[in-house]
Amino acid sequence: MSDTDTYIYGIHPVSEALSGKETKVERIYIKEGLRSKAIHTILELASSKRVPVTDIQGRKIHELVGKVNDQGIIARMAETSYLELEDWLPQIDVSANPFIIILDEIEDVHNFGAILRSAAAAGAAGVIVPKHRQAPVNATVYKTSAGTAGKIPIIRVTNVNQTLQTLKDYGFWTAALDHKGTQTIWEIDYNTPMALIIGSEGHGVRKKTLDYSDFILSIPMENGVESLNASVSAALLMFEIQRRKYS
Repeated sequence: MSDTDTYIYGIHPVSEALSGKETKVERIYIKEGLRSKAIHTILELASSKRVPVTDIQGRKIHELVGKVNDQGIIARMAETSYLELEDWLPQIDVSANPFIIILDEIEDVHNFGAILRSAAAAGAAGVIVPKHRQAPVNATVYKTSAGTAGKIPIIRVTNVNQTLQTLKDYGFWTAALDHKGTQTIWEIDYNTPMALIIGSEGHGVRKKTLDYSDFILSIPMENGVESLNASVSAALLMFEIQRRKYS
């Protein structure tokens, strides 16, 4: 077991990480003697995916993930395989009016994980992240995303602004969230391929990136509140698009 290994812990995150067509789970470790109904379900999933399972002492689990609420089960994850934009983008069916998320330097792992979870739930085609000043996909991200981190394509790029231009060439419109937005998220038509830009926790979307945006959107708020947490704002925007799709 390497010090650089990434582990997720808890019954629900491990179960989610095992589900789906492909899994990034390399091995599961279960506390010796623990065999609840939920654990048996995970064992069946692991068997169907040919993921090996090892019983270990509880203290060893704590050595690997710390004294957290591990529920007696952890999973070692394969290193995240980020996609390349030039490989991923041609696979997107722009005629279906997909939306993608672009993160502009989200450094908080909890926000990153929560955004991945919302993106997966809302049906985003993918999440684009910069190579620099961006939270990694680590154990906390897997935990916060409830295991959905491995269920949505994550594309890593060198330059966000150049990526926006490439997306425009493919027919995407770009919209950035900013508390000084000229339109609210309720006011524009999302019936087109959309790239949604979410800014960092500290300074929001960078000015040059705002300049590349076709729309600058805000979320109406009351009681003197200027902005929301990045992951909450992202979720509101994504599910507004989802609502339009089914209304």
